[in-house]
Order: sequence, then structure tokens, then C-alpha cells
Amino acid sequence: MYNGAAFLSKENKGLVEPHGPAALAESSERSAKQNLEVCWSLDSWSDWRQTAHDVKRYTLAHLDELLEKFTSKLEEKGVKVLWAKDAAEANSYVIDIAKERGVKTVVKAKSMVSEELELNHALADIDVEALETDLGEYIVQLSGKRPTHIVTPALHLSATEIGELFAEKLGEEFTPVHEELTAIARRRLREKFVAADMGVSGINFGIAETGSFALVENEGNIGLSTSSPKLHVALMGMEKLIPSAEYLPLFLNMLPRMGTGQKLTSYVHLFNGPAEGCEMIVIIVDNGRSRALAQPEFRKVLHCIRCGVCMTNCPVYRHVGGWAYGWVYPGPLGMILTPHLIGIEQAGKIPFASSLCAACSEICPVKIDIAHQLVKLRAKSVETAGSPARSFVDRLTWKFFSIAMQTGFRFRTLMWFVKLGMRVAPFLPYHPDKLGQWTRGRDLPQIPKEGTFREWWAKRKKTKNEDSNQK
Repeated sequence: MYNGAAFLSKENKGLVEPHGPAALAESSERSAKQNLEVCWSLDSWSDWRQTAHDVKRYTLAHLDELLEKFTSKLEEKGVKVLWAKDAAEANSYVIDIAKERGVKTVVKAKSMVSEELELNHALADIDVEALETDLGEYIVQLSGKRPTHIVTPALHLSATEIGELFAEKLGEEFTPVHEELTAIARRRLREKFVAADMGVSGINFGIAETGSFALVENEGNIGLSTSSPKLHVALMGMEKLIPSAEYLPLFLNMLPRMGTGQKLTSYVHLFNGPAEGCEMIVIIVDNGRSRALAQPEFRKVLHCIRCGVCMTNCPVYRHVGGWAYGWVYPGPLGMILTPHLIGIEQAGKIPFASSLCAACSEICPVKIDIAHQLVKLRAKSVETAGSPARSFVDRLTWKFFSIAMQTGFRFRTLMWFVKLGMRVAPFLPYHPDKLGQWTRGRDLPQIPKEGTFREWWAKRKKTKNEDSNQK
């Protein structure tokens, strides 16, 4: 489970390090460039964004009514609907279902909600094998690590690294060729689909009017995960609704363009109830979402369609990677969503892991004001008792800083002590870890020989005046 802003812990490989994986930065930059080209090539892109924003805003304003309609329509079709207030309750539902039906193997389509729940671990505790079938998730599961991106989980790995992983974990002959790596994974997974007792998926879009839901993919694993087993369990964050099928084409156009740069995904699955002889169960999960919904200033975070474009366009994410954020959702999305899902008392420092450049806000397809959300969350974090951003040391530091910045004399005095400290620091018997994240992986900057900018400016101004007087 989440251990409280792991990106600030000594053990984490993330923001405390000077660089994230090289493949991540290269892949993110390439993906971001592709996303921008797709956006600007469409004259209607601005209209699409505004319409999508308006649809999501309407949905959240009427969420109780839409969820009730969605649930009743599903139940009319023979779908069992369960409501989970948190991860523990959602996991207990899945565990009870598995025990009642004697499930031993589960094939999982990609689902961020299942990542939130840490469902794989919950199933492992009752000796049920849960296998990720999305190629990126499968690779990450083999490596024993978390995904680094919500759309492309193995974005941080090169083909050579994946080939080495397959050789080590699967005993396959090493190859760095993409097509051959895909063929290996496909061959390994096919037999699992046939033997699975239960399939688990997420839901990209729930359609309240019809009690249907849509899933999109490029690999075919969702189709197999939801049709091969006789039991299909779908997990849905309670905000993943749209009012009617009228708006589905809009989102089916936007999600792949932002997620992978495609005009449309290879497969779009529409589920209207269980197939004959099969069982379908939908679990609607809150898990902290109502906390954001109840606060109008933060509600827009629930507009998110999980395209991941904010991450690839974020300079901080590119530099440090997804693991640095300490939980399921990395990048700008994680900074504005995680504090609501697990509480600002645990994740109060995550909103500070941003340069506030607003590149994420500019590219978001549903117009979430991410940068403004971050500023508001920072303010809330320092005002909330128990938040890690409200520690005694933090409050004392900022109080001292505010006092020092009130007059020119105080500022100059502070800078004099800073320069003195920088001159003395190299000779002190300290370990860099003792001073926290800013010295771990970094060297102290050199003091300019020409002095501060103020000193340089005063000297330049004096010289300029002397030259003018001589003339």
C-alpha cells in the first residue's frame, strides 16, 4: 500500500536522483511531439476539448442520478452490480466471488482501478494467480515492478531490456526485435486465456442511458480476457460515466489521439450484458473519489479520461520517471488525484513536485486546470493538520524565509550567511543524505567569482555613469 509520499523517502529511486531511465525521456518526448501534431492538425480540436469538458462537467453535476440509471439498466440485463466505498471493500467482493466459484486463475485486462486496489496481491493472498495480459503490464509484472505510465506501462524499458527480461524470466532466446518480443508474449498468454476461470477488466466509458460500457485496446487481450472465461468482473471508478451513447464517438476519437497518437484504437468493445451461459459483475468503486467530488474547486480532476498525455508532456515526469511519485498515478495526474484518493495527510507533498509550467493544462483533452489544481492543493496541504507539508521544520523554514524577504537589508543578510555556508560546507564532516533530497545526487553550486547579480548590477551601473560623466 501507499507509504506516504515515497518520492521524498531516502530509499526511493526517483526525484532524489539526477536522472530517470534514459528510454523514458526519449519515449516521452517522442510521444509528446506526436500528440501535439495530432492536436494541431485538427481544426475542430478546440471544439472537441470544450465539448468533452462540458460533458464531464454535466456528468459530475448529475452523478448520483446517472449512476442510479446506469445501475438499474445493467441489472435489467442480468448484470450484478456491487458498490465499493474503498479498496478493501472492492477487494473483498472480488475475493468472495473467487472463493464462491472456485476460481484459481484470473486473466486481467488493463485496469487502473485494479492497480489502485492492488488486486493482484489480494488474489495472491488466497492462492489465486492473476496474470496481466496487456503487453506492457505483462512485462512490468514479470519484472516485479510497478508501471511507470498509465497507458504505456513499460515506457521506461528499451527493447533490449525487455529481451533480456524475457530471457531471464521465461527462458526464451534473447532478441531485441519488437515483433519477436510481441510474438513471445502472445504465445505465452494464449494458453492462459483458455485456462482462466475469471476475467477482470476496467471500464473506459460507462453509458448511463443504456447501461452499456466501452473498452478500447490495440492488442486483443481485452476481448480474450472478457470472453474466454465464463465470468467477467468489470471494475469502474464511479466517475467514468457519460450521459448517453451520443457522446461516445467524441471520447473514442480523443482518447487514442492523446494516449497513443492514433485516430482510433484497433479494437473498441461495447458490452451490453453477459453472453449466454456467462456471468457479468460490475463493481463501481469510490475509493476517495467522493472526496474530490464534494469540493467544487477540485472536482475537475474527475474529468480525467486516463489518456496519460499530461505525463509525457511534463518535464518533471520525463526527468524522474513514474516510480518517483510513490503510487499508482504518476506525473501531473498523480499530483492532483492521489491526495484525494488516499488523503492529503499522506500525500500532501506530492503537489509540490511540479514546476507549474502548465504544459499539462495546455494539452489536457478535457481541459482540467491542472496547474491551478496544484496551487490550490499546495495551499490546502500546508493548512491541513497532519499533512507532511505542514511539519514543524517546514513551517519554521517558510516563516524564517518570509521574514528574511520583507526588507532588502534582511535579504542581503540572509544571502551573506548562505554564501558563508556554501564556503564552509565542503569542509564539514557530513553525509549528503543528512541534508535531504536537494543534496542527494547534486553538488552544491559554485559561488560566482564576480559576486551576486546585485553586486554585478551596481558595479555595471557605476561604470556606466562614470563613462557618461567622462563624455
